[in-house]
Amino acid sequence: ITQVAKSLIPAVVHIEVTQQQLVPYSGFPDLPQPPFFFKEPDATKKFKREIKGLGTGVLIDDKGHVLTNNHVIEEASDIKVILSSGKHYPAVIIGKDPKTDLAVLRITSEGKLPFAEFGDSDKVEVGEWVVAIGHPRGLDQTVTQGIISAKHRQGITEPNSYQDFLQTDAAINPGNSGGPLINLKGEVIGINSVIASESGGFEGIGFAIPSNLAISTARALITYGKVKRGWIGIGIIDMDTEKASSLGMDAPRGAVVVDVVKGGPADRGGMKSGDVIIMVDGKEVRDAGRFRNQVAETVIGKTMQVGLLRGGKEMELGVPVGDLDDSLKYLVSVVRDRLGMEARPVRQQEADTYGIDSGVAVKWLEPKGPMAQAGFEVGDIILEIDGQTISGMDDFAGIVALLQPRQETILLALDHRSGQSTYVQVATH
Repeated sequence: ITQVAKSLIPAVVHIEVTQQQLVPYSGFPDLPQPPFFFKEPDATKKFKREIKGLGTGVLIDDKGHVLTNNHVIEEASDIKVILSSGKHYPAVIIGKDPKTDLAVLRITSEGKLPFAEFGDSDKVEVGEWVVAIGHPRGLDQTVTQGIISAKHRQGITEPNSYQDFLQTDAAINPGNSGGPLINLKGEVIGINSVIASESGGFEGIGFAIPSNLAISTARALITYGKVKRGWIGIGIIDMDTEKASSLGMDAPRGAVVVDVVKGGPADRGGMKSGDVIIMVDGKEVRDAGRFRNQVAETVIGKTMQVGLLRGGKEMELGVPVGDLDDSLKYLVSVVRDRLGMEARPVRQQEADTYGIDSGVAVKWLEPKGPMAQAGFEVGDIILEIDGQTISGMDDFAGIVALLQPRQETILLALDHRSGQSTYVQVATH
């Protein structure tokens, strides 16, 4: 642990972030409220306030690229990177990927910068000793140790994000986000991201993004400024015990296809609703989340060999992998079919007026469709579906595509007339 700390501390950086936060305008934002007003202040008006944030990052090459969490630098107006030597550098964002909660920054230095080596997270074993380095609560270069408690943890953060966390009991606290989780060879095998805690502090359960996913995402962000992901156009759920038993399985495994997007890659490849996916390119499919990640990481244009059960019989299909960026044109029809509406991105004026940074707005409504019957109007904004935050159009369409016919779902909506948000129950077509 001493050797790991000495070799890795120079490559771990402290990140200071300044963000602009919109808060309701009270009439006197920086002063105590007077005893009365001649006129009530406009509650819909907002003003910007600067707030400071702290996080950790790790230098991944000698060119000054820093890998960290997206939530550390999200909405940042100014980013400063501080090395263990005490040197300060302004940083620019090269790319960020909310789906994996990763981002890449870059700093410019006259001399060569230290950087960390990354290991193979697929080879990490439960029980293996690990070391975390970061800046919890602003305490620079803090080193903690523990073990890998579990692998392949999912459903920890947003259900619609790409997750395959390593779980560790190495102490991680606010400020550790974006820092490295390191094996005793001195290789980074994870990027510390989130903790499970009721107190807000460390309680022995921390999660790190595996290094293989982290470094492949970082390379894509450096090369393209974004991550290109595969997509085949299906809605899937985990296998349950009852269905597994009916298929003669000892335990639930695989992913059950509940919907196939018409005209999408899976549809063209011959997949049908009710199919149970058990293999992909010779690798076992354990659950729906793992399969979704496998598809996302597959090279666009490749034909996947998908092993499945249909009617109790095993078969194999060749399914072409499309580009997730192209999926929206297919999913528009799914949204119309499921909810009787069309959506559009939230405009900047709307975001400023209502103080929001996510969601989609209603563009069109089927007169007697589910959304219209629930009381929605054109211009209303959808912020969440069943507790899942809607970050944009692709998020919205992807979540709606997983809804079943005649399924009751709960939407968090913002009324465009009053600016008030409320939960609304909607039953799909």
